Amino acid sequence: MGIFSLMTGRAGPSGFGSASTAEQVTQGIDAANLTAIVTGGASGIGLETARVLALRKAHVIIAARNMEAANAVKQQIVKDIETAHVDVLKLDLCSMNSIKAFVANFNALDVPLNILINNAGVMFCPFQLSEDGIEMQFATNYLGHFYLTNLLLEKMKNTARTTGIEGRIVNLSSIAHHHTYEHGIRFDNINDSVGYSDKKAYGQSKLANILHANELSRRLKEEGVNITANSVHPGLIMTPLMRHSAVMMRLLQLFTYFLWKNIPQGAATTCYVALHPNLKGVTGKYYLDCNEMESSALGKDAVLARKLWDFSNKLVNSASKP
Repeated sequence: MGIFSLMTGRAGPSGFGSASTAEQVTQGIDAANLTAIVTGGASGIGLETARVLALRKAHVIIAARNMEAANAVKQQIVKDIETAHVDVLKLDLCSMNSIKAFVANFNALDVPLNILINNAGVMFCPFQLSEDGIEMQFATNYLGHFYLTNLLLEKMKNTARTTGIEGRIVNLSSIAHHHTYEHGIRFDNINDSVGYSDKKAYGQSKLANILHANELSRRLKEEGVNITANSVHPGLIMTPLMRHSAVMMRLLQLFTYFLWKNIPQGAATTCYVALHPNLKGVTGKYYLDCNEMESSALGKDAVLARKLWDFSNKLVNSASKP
């Protein structure tokens, strides 16, 4: 799977490739007994992911910051798909309080949880801190999802145990994880504006998504829990995520048009990893174009993953104190 495969859409070992769409990779899959949360499900590939999961009859909870947009998406999905079962709950991933409130509201629905898709994100933001005092890209793309996953994990474990159905956690990463700070994560100055790079900060957050999935996978296997955790790169797609760098990305797209996907193609790998039976029991892997790929050396660093896990718990504990 290389540049030639990206350009031609040639299928890899999975039978799918860069040209495959989310509908194609889930064709024939019945998800009627599954409940899924999709963060950032009100736009871009998150919206398409939510739509296709609903098409396959999963109960979909769209977690979104913009409730007006999320409710409009819900109405459109329900209008287009007769069998759709969609709920909308507010979630702002750069706020620990919002994450806690979301989990409380989700638990109040009294439904199982089989699939968690950590999709929402921001990209190439100018330096700013979240309401909890954490660098925005790290907070939104990674730490918010780390905290959300931890708060939902017991629900997922109980669902897997009582139903016998494998749970799946999917982290949206990016090929940008290759372009990060020198040692991967700026543990000593994560919230420092000095030396801040919007591109490297984005890469850092996407590296963290991979490390999170890998360490979570290790811990779940150690516990003998029937839940997998994997990370995916959706590909190059022009979505609202790129609003901070739209001009640059449009220029880049002009010269690399053969590498870009549309949104249905961009959601394919997420839906494949979330639903496809071929991935039963597969965990701690990184996927591109619906095929397993090698991440960077830092992305495979188990010591770095454990260090990030401990660091993240300390950050969450300090940020979520009253």
